Amino acid sequence: MTTTLITGANKGLGFETARRLVEAGHTVYVGSRDAGRGRRAAERLGARMLHIDVTDDASVAAAAKTVEADGGLDVLINNAGIEGTVVGAEDTTVDTVRTLFETNVFGPVRVLHAFLPLLRRSPAPVVVNVSSGLASLTLVSTPDTPHHAYPGVAYPASKTALNMITVQYAKAFPGIRINAVEPGFTATDLNGHRGTQTVEEGAEIIVRTALLGPDDPTGGYADVSGPLPW
Repeated sequence: MTTTLITGANKGLGFETARRLVEAGHTVYVGSRDAGRGRRAAERLGARMLHIDVTDDASVAAAAKTVEADGGLDVLINNAGIEGTVVGAEDTTVDTVRTLFETNVFGPVRVLHAFLPLLRRSPAPVVVNVSSGLASLTLVSTPDTPHHAYPGVAYPASKTALNMITVQYAKAFPGIRINAVEPGFTATDLNGHRGTQTVEEGAEIIVRTALLGPDDPTGGYADVSGPLPW
């Protein structure tokens, strides 16, 4: 039985990913900062609720102890993320950037550090970092594209940092499949449901990457159509 933890899984892409992986036979932990919402989501899914706030060291450490006591972990999906208020370069402050980095960058590092010992005991460990097309320096610097038109600084910067984290961890732990994925512009709370894709469509690449085997690629960055430029 494959055991999977998905952070930020009580709604949106995380919830749909959990639903799909439960269907695939995984034992899924619905990671949620709000215990009540997490419990309700887990009950709907036939999953396990795990209280975890990725911005809090004690919360993450306690979550890792819970999962270890229950038997370990095979797949970690770093899905929890925020976009915040989108402001342009002129109005961007250190606090603007710090807030997003706390969840989108420091959160995955915090979770990886706590759960790596469990993943390294798995016979087929996998890490999926949920990134964004806005992380791509190539795409964002290409004129006349939606990526180029995005005015915000903090969110793309945080996801670019997550991509680098993905590459460096994949190099450091070649026995773990560690990849970043771009779900696409999906209608979720993160973007006020402005996205043009359904959560079913957005979750496809997350689920596909979570199901990679020991001989599959690592250290990559892709959407549902294939590899993306860094």
